[in-house]
Amino acid sequence: MSVADKIFIDNVKDILANGVWDTDLEVRPKWEDGTPAHTVKKFCIVNRYNLAKEFPIMTLRRTFMKTAVKELLWIWQKKSNNIADLDAHIWDSWADENGSIGKAYGYQLGVKHHYPEGDFDQVDRVLYDLKHNPASRRIMTNIYNHHDLHEMGLYPCAYSVTFNVTGNKLNAILNQRSQDMLTANNWNVCQYAVLVHMMAQVSGFEVGELVHVIADAHIYDRHVPIIEKLIEKEPYDAPRFVIDKSVTDFYAFTPDSFSLEDYKYHNDEVKFPVAI
Repeated sequence: MSVADKIFIDNVKDILANGVWDTDLEVRPKWEDGTPAHTVKKFCIVNRYNLAKEFPIMTLRRTFMKTAVKELLWIWQKKSNNIADLDAHIWDSWADENGSIGKAYGYQLGVKHHYPEGDFDQVDRVLYDLKHNPASRRIMTNIYNHHDLHEMGLYPCAYSVTFNVTGNKLNAILNQRSQDMLTANNWNVCQYAVLVHMMAQVSGFEVGELVHVIADAHIYDRHVPIIEKLIEKEPYDAPRFVIDKSVTDFYAFTPDSFSLEDYKYHNDEVKFPVAI
């Protein structure tokens, strides 16, 4: 059984058995028909993935790895906030008439700040410190900028990453304020697992752990029966993650730099509505 499957199953079983419903509250998200999208949630779930042992992708259903990587590179490499730069439609609902999601995600990572060593945006500062200051406890990014929230199409969900070098291994903590467990949980885990692999390779480290901290881990009301059916399936073993070892420049990675060997998953299509 994939570790990612086990963690997901344990998480959603806990949420369904012990979570708290918000049906007595007014909620922002809506279904396409205008109905309020209520959730059952647990506060503060913390999951650990040892990337040196296994790539954390689910097999209960397919996680579309290449599209997930495209979004990751759109944010972390291109530092873009325009869907014209993204070869996917996952952000279409939050973009304005010009294709912009406002001052969110990639925009925040691309803003330059002044340091004694020079001017860096958040990504380049991480890359600089991993090479020059690996013992630092200040290697992190944060895109939850209160000054710009009013100009964002969507407040950042996954908003902060802390990188930490321990021995010869690069570890990371992903902080997420909100997580739609069915729609986005393994999507985000796979993305940031890839990011740790990227950062480690170009900085001369081995991969260590990815720790995922979720403040509000929730399941939408219309997703409950879908998840109950999903976790009845028998998981497969995790595939082998392959990264192009010739890449030494963070900005030289492409979606084709990564692949999965022997990725077995349940291929019956899982369709579900998405709350906006």
